[in-house]
Formats: sequence, C-alpha cells, structure tokens
Amino acid sequence: MPMLGLGTWQNTDSEECRTAVREALEMGYRHVDTAQAYDNENEVGDGIAAADVPREDVFLATKVWADNLAYDDVHSSTQESLDRLGVDAVDLLYVHWPSHEYDPESTFAAFDELYDEGKIDRVGVSNFQPEQVEEAIDVLDAPVFANQVELHPLLPQEELREACAEHDVEVVAYSPLARGKVFDVPLLQELADDYDTSPAGVSLAWLRAKGVTAIPKATSTEHIRDNWESLAVSLDDEDVARIDDLDTRDRRVDPDWAPWN
Repeated sequence: MPMLGLGTWQNTDSEECRTAVREALEMGYRHVDTAQAYDNENEVGDGIAAADVPREDVFLATKVWADNLAYDDVHSSTQESLDRLGVDAVDLLYVHWPSHEYDPESTFAAFDELYDEGKIDRVGVSNFQPEQVEEAIDVLDAPVFANQVELHPLLPQEELREACAEHDVEVVAYSPLARGKVFDVPLLQELADDYDTSPAGVSLAWLRAKGVTAIPKATSTEHIRDNWESLAVSLDDEDVARIDDLDTRDRRVDPDWAPWN
C-alpha cells in the first residue's frame, strides 16, 4: 500500500472528481481511497480508467457503509461498488464504521467470503478503537490489514497506533491535514518555512515518520501536487519530537454514534 494516497471524501462534483483522480495518478499517485457513502465511486472508477496508468498499478480502496453491514447487504453492496468502480476486485475493502448494522460475526463472515472469492484482496476496518481491532482479528479468518482513522498532528492517536502496531495492522490517516486546521498551527508554519514546503507538507511528512499512510483529499492540481511533493520532505527527529509535543487536540470528525462517544 503506497504511503500517500488521494482521498475523495466530499469530492462530489463529478467532473472535478474524475479529473482529480486522473491527474493524481498521472502525477505519480498509486493509491486512491473512496467509499460507498462518498457517492463518487462511479467518478473514481472513471478517473482510474481515464488515467494513463494500468489498473494493476493502482491500489484502490473503498468502504462498506454502516447501513450495509448486515451479511447479505455486505455482499450486495460490495458488488454494487465493484460495478460502479468498473473493476472485478478492490485492493482493500473497509468496514466504514463499527456502528448501525455492524455485527462482528455476520459482517466479517461476509468479508471473509468476499476475500475467499477474490473480490477483495485485503480486509480493513475504519474508525475502530483498539478493543474493536482486537475483536475483528479474533473473528476474521482473513488478516486485518489496516485501520483507517482520523489522524494528524492535532490528533496523534498514540494509543491506537501502538495497538495496531502490536497486531501488525497498518494505520491509514484520513483528514491528515485536520481539514485545513494544520495551516493555522504556528509550529507547522515555522517548520514549513524551514523545509521549504507547506504546513500540509510538514504534517504529511510527520505522519510518514510515524509509519502512517495518509490519504489527503485534494481537488485542484496545485493541492494534488503540493501533497505529492511532501514525499521529498524528511523531518529531523528533533522536529518530529517538537510536533509530538503539541498540546492542542482537535478531533474534526465526531458523530454522536462514533465508538469513542
């Protein structure tokens, strides 16, 4: 799984989404993340098909929405996702939230069958707390490959990262720029000047230093490129530690039914 991907949450303008996916892939990205709930799987699939990049070179992830997590619905909704994306299989399929219709036994029984059928190459979870990750590992026959959570310098998720590391579960950061809030952090502004990048570049480099994959949303060519160029930024250990010491905590995605509430 490439450590930098293109996030597509809230990218619901059809032409903008297609163009962003195509431009990102042709710029060098090889990881695209979407979800049933984003209502843009058709456009993501169109963008992948339009790019001058072979499908087999693209790591494609989508997520089963919380209302579709009953056994039969996992099967039917995943097939609908594959049809919208225009692919026979996805590289990674997540449980989007452990909520609503989620039941570990029946939900993961369906995921295991999709894995065995070759419709999904990897099983992931999203927004899972440490105890829920452990439960998923116990219930699934397939390995739990990744846990996708909100993670950025203002929400570093130390306990969760440690728990995932103990079980060899990759961590994927959504909203890795705190939905733009990283641009307002003086330390990140200072480091951006020092490293000739942007606060976004610093945040993405910090995540990479932590071994975390990031999937920032970007729609304009400028932002897609700025995030891509963050791969050239390597923070000194001292500066990583300075970011670690930030005492601001700001969760940007916090529905009432989230497992931490």
